Amino acid sequence: MSQQSRALGLTDTEVDLALFGALGDLSLRKLYPALFQLDRERLLPESTRILGLARQEYDTDTFKAKVETALKKRVKASELDEQALSRFLARLEYAQVDFTQSGDFEAIRRWREGATQPMVVYLAVPASIYGAICGNLQASGSIDEDTRVVVEKPIGYDLESSKEINDAIGEVFPETRVYRIDHYLGKETVQNLIALRFANPLFGTQWNQNHISHVEITVAEQVGIEGRWGYFDQAGQLRDMVQNHLLQLLCLIAMDPPANLDADAIRDEKVKVLKALKPFGINSLGRDVVRGQYTAGTCNGESVPGYLEEEGANTDSNTETFVAMKTEVANWRWAGVPFYLRTGKRLPDKLSQIVIHFRQQPHYIFDPDQRSLASNKLIIRLQPEEGIALEVLTKDSGLDKGMRLRPGPLHLDFNSAFPKSRIPDAYERLLLEVMKGQQYLFVRRDEVEHAWQWCDQLVEAWANHDRPPRRYPAGSWGPVASIAMITQDGRSWYEDY
Repeated sequence: MSQQSRALGLTDTEVDLALFGALGDLSLRKLYPALFQLDRERLLPESTRILGLARQEYDTDTFKAKVETALKKRVKASELDEQALSRFLARLEYAQVDFTQSGDFEAIRRWREGATQPMVVYLAVPASIYGAICGNLQASGSIDEDTRVVVEKPIGYDLESSKEINDAIGEVFPETRVYRIDHYLGKETVQNLIALRFANPLFGTQWNQNHISHVEITVAEQVGIEGRWGYFDQAGQLRDMVQNHLLQLLCLIAMDPPANLDADAIRDEKVKVLKALKPFGINSLGRDVVRGQYTAGTCNGESVPGYLEEEGANTDSNTETFVAMKTEVANWRWAGVPFYLRTGKRLPDKLSQIVIHFRQQPHYIFDPDQRSLASNKLIIRLQPEEGIALEVLTKDSGLDKGMRLRPGPLHLDFNSAFPKSRIPDAYERLLLEVMKGQQYLFVRRDEVEHAWQWCDQLVEAWANHDRPPRRYPAGSWGPVASIAMITQDGRSWYEDY
């Protein structure tokens, strides 16, 4: 290890990385660029090796060429210097493996012969074969008591299938060596949310039902299903996005302060939130939940087909591509505070944001026509540009304005505030934490199961009531009913472009 690596405290990040699904979309789009950036920043120790594993009949040179092409496509030219690229490609090796054949795993055992550093196994493959891979790793003698495994969510299709997959993983790897990735948890803004809440008394003392009126969480996608019809039509937007990303964001917003920043201290508090989520009853289902399915429309000035017109579509499908809901966390901190969740495909913008609406002052003394303005909002933007803004009210300037109010943001844009610092991709942070053996950014098994339990009751309610999804044109903000759902409470969705 170099003196520079030791100075950066990287002695605990020396690992070998075995990447299953090495030629898949996730690896090419996210994992190799993230690993390259870590290497470029000198955050990968010199001893780190990367073994790509896939079914295709490639040799190592062909594999390296494939990775190089992916990097040149997805990494800025200004960051892709030849020295760093050459160093990174030199780490790569390739082995052809049928993931269901234990005999093929001998290639991994041979690769690890004589290795003294731990191995990280990354499963960038469908969750349905996690168990088979873990079992074959053990049977082939490729792993030891220091091996860690990284798995992508969603894990399973419902609570029962999730338990089966986690049981299969758990037969080989104890929970302390399982890293379940939700890439939203690696975003810089999500990390800052923890700092914002628990390091600033300004917010810490206000973070409850006495001072917050309601919370919005929006994860909007412009894209359609992008050729994933077979997967998406079985999953739908609830399983694909709500069970994963939106519930994790809700937990970080709603959880009580952890005793410390240890992994289990944080995850214990998130589990308490999931346990406190109110289920939907028969009466609230129609009032507080809206599901939709996009029809043909226009996105970014281009005509796009409806969901049932996509290639390979089942024209009788009732799978939802949009979900909006109003839910509550039934505990002392949040009693009576609604959380409005919204996510969908073929919406006008790619946008992920959380909006915290603070309560108005109990006594209002300004222009009655401006009373609707008289509350503060904290806007936490996760994408496209990460940043945090606090909307406050000030007096409008000018001699003729009197005490007219004007809303304006106190804005922290990470790109502007730190112009010389590149904001790392979420996968860079997550991969680095796996190498360090730190689990606080990863999802524990009981979190996954409580999230599935809550979502399953909603899926069952939909099935029992046989209500088809409401249609909405591509390029709109979803069914009109989603606007009516929040309007009936005297509120509206926050749009700030």
